[in-house]
Amino acid sequence: MAGRTIAIGDIHGDLKHLFRLLSKLPELDAQDTIVLLGDYIDRGPQSAQVVDYVRRDLPAHTAARLVTLRGNHEDAWLRVASGGWPEFIGPHGNGCLSCYRSFIGGPVPAPDEIATKEEYDAMCLGEFIPEEVIAWFNTLLYWYEDEHAIYVHAGIPPREDGSWPHPRDVENQIVLLWIRTEAFFTKYNGKLVVCGHTTTDQLPPDLSSYTPDDPTDLWAGEHVVVLDTGCGKGGFLTALELPSGRVYESRD
Repeated sequence: MAGRTIAIGDIHGDLKHLFRLLSKLPELDAQDTIVLLGDYIDRGPQSAQVVDYVRRDLPAHTAARLVTLRGNHEDAWLRVASGGWPEFIGPHGNGCLSCYRSFIGGPVPAPDEIATKEEYDAMCLGEFIPEEVIAWFNTLLYWYEDEHAIYVHAGIPPREDGSWPHPRDVENQIVLLWIRTEAFFTKYNGKLVVCGHTTTDQLPPDLSSYTPDDPTDLWAGEHVVVLDTGCGKGGFLTALELPSGRVYESRD
């Protein structure tokens, strides 16, 4: 069966879960597409290795077309590298220390470990990220569309009149990477959107048609499907196949 799209949620530096998920996918051909929804880095132990695999190896290991979207974490490091953004580096939950150590070959930080002053200063400069990786971040798409759905990292902002624009009509495309409003998940009524960014346990389970009794699972509203199931921070990685609606998970 050709013409399938496999959308994969936020990986967040967890290469083990990425490999496990990919091993569960059906055999794909040149008429199929894999869409990665962004956030390849931070939190998990192998940000550098995930980036390297997605950049170099995955295109050679699948016959399918590969579409790589930009996540807010890639956008954040681009801001750091182009002038600094200490407000992103500081919060422990952003997982920057794990990212930094993966690129320099340092030990995986303990869950409650904080950066030393030297590490914090180095992270604020962003110079530990290789130039070719920064260049790759800059090539990542803000959105993608095919006959099945629209794919964005975070969501779509409403117009002032409450209607919903197509992503191409959103003037500030960066908002597609960062927005997190309840209205998008509950009121958006356009073409199906598949996104990540917001972990599914933060969304109203009673509005999901997919395993509503498990709030950690994929969230499926009427017009929005969310695939961020917490990979890189204790959860797992999820993929959605369209048009069949088949779901793949890295958890056993």
